[in-house]
Amino acid sequence: LMFKKVFSIFGLFFCGVSFSQSYSISSPDKRIQLEFVHTPAGQPTYNLKYQQQSVVFLGTLGFLMNEDKGFVRSLNLVSVDSSYTDNSWEPVWGEEKSIRNNYKQLSVTLQQKDDKKLLLRIVFRVFDKGLGFRYEFPQQPNLQYFVLKDELTQFVLNGDHKAWWIPGDYDTNEYPYTVSKLSEVDAFKAGNATEISTRKVFAAKAVQTPLMMKTNKGLYINIHEAALVNYPAMQLEVETGTSVGTILKSHLVPDAVGNKAYLKAPFNTPWRVINVGNKATDILASRIILNLNEPT
Repeated sequence: LMFKKVFSIFGLFFCGVSFSQSYSISSPDKRIQLEFVHTPAGQPTYNLKYQQQSVVFLGTLGFLMNEDKGFVRSLNLVSVDSSYTDNSWEPVWGEEKSIRNNYKQLSVTLQQKDDKKLLLRIVFRVFDKGLGFRYEFPQQPNLQYFVLKDELTQFVLNGDHKAWWIPGDYDTNEYPYTVSKLSEVDAFKAGNATEISTRKVFAAKAVQTPLMMKTNKGLYINIHEAALVNYPAMQLEVETGTSVGTILKSHLVPDAVGNKAYLKAPFNTPWRVINVGNKATDILASRIILNLNEPT
């Protein structure tokens, strides 16, 4: 069974002479709500809730490029499209004969106001157990080969969550896991990894994905990625004690000269994945990452 229905949704919130534009969708079972917010400064952000509990609040999105100002602020909102998909597929091997792929999608197209007027599309897919989103650079006259300086994805959390983490490292993930509050992350002191010959811990407040967390209300949150192809792996830098809460900033593994990626449009980044659940086993049972990877 497969069907897709396109529908339109929109909302406007006025603030003086400038205004925010807000677009929302829910998971098929209505427990998860995603809100995309285009701020008065022209910056793309997003909110994510699970059963009315905040998971991410005003997480910023965007890119910096070596030969262009990139996509940060002063972006025009060109179009918003939404759709619903429900299908099933059979894996080549695994624990299940059939996997259901059921989600609602919100696709937002942004354009630079000046310079080259480049286009960027952000695609959100909301499943019953979480969210996947990625950036798409469509085919366009003024963008062919380009160098990515940095990805500006943020996950803004509303608390100092308990976390199961290993240090951010460019060369290895062979570390024992540490359990602590996010504010207590210290990658240089974590675990006994002296037997690993190739180590490159790049910052004290850095962790790798998948990152498992638990809120003080018992909600489990897991951040990872899917469809990692021709793109650097994402790690996370932790910033606590801010006015908005705890911020997890994407950190892409660089090459020898510090560049993050060499791309050619059209190009789709990997999916950034947020799994949520009331039990740790809900995270384990989620099939979002399998659904977001391309078919074999």
